[in-house]
Amino acid sequence: MMHSLIITPKTKISDLLEAYPQLEEVLIGIAPAFKKLKNPILRKVVAKVTTLSQAAVIGDIKVEELVLLLRKEVGQEGVGMMEVEENRFQTTRPDWHDTSSIVETLDIREKLNEGEQPMHDILSSIKRLKSNEMLKVIAPFIPAPIIDKTLSLQYEHWLVEKGHQEYWVFFKKQLPK
Repeated sequence: MMHSLIITPKTKISDLLEAYPQLEEVLIGIAPAFKKLKNPILRKVVAKVTTLSQAAVIGDIKVEELVLLLRKEVGQEGVGMMEVEENRFQTTRPDWHDTSSIVETLDIREKLNEGEQPMHDILSSIKRLKSNEMLKVIAPFIPAPIIDKTLSLQYEHWLVEKGHQEYWVFFKKQLPK
């Protein structure tokens, strides 16, 4: 059976697993964080919006390694070079971070476990922020699709790993340069 899906950093996990279901075990073998794909609810919600580039961040693996490994599994070694996006996550404490500026905290862990997509809630909370206010989001993994979306909407963020399956992301409106 010939598949037309060429695996790239921009490939969505859901598309990848639809075209190559056997890659689920490969992904889980690469990074324990991908065990969440076994949860059908989380898989439905997260896999639709997450690219391999974002999954590489979640799994703490270089995106080039992830894509090449997956390509090798399905016989795509000869496919041309891939475009790799820079990891644009802010992990050092920015000057603008001030805990007294946090006006709302969203813990999205429960929502994700129930199979709900938290993107809409986060975006509507972010859009209500005034210039000196911050939103704090608590997630079970690096919410790469959400961070990427907020960057495109001109919001700054600070990502903090608090512990096993607990990440905090602080969002703030970008100040005009």
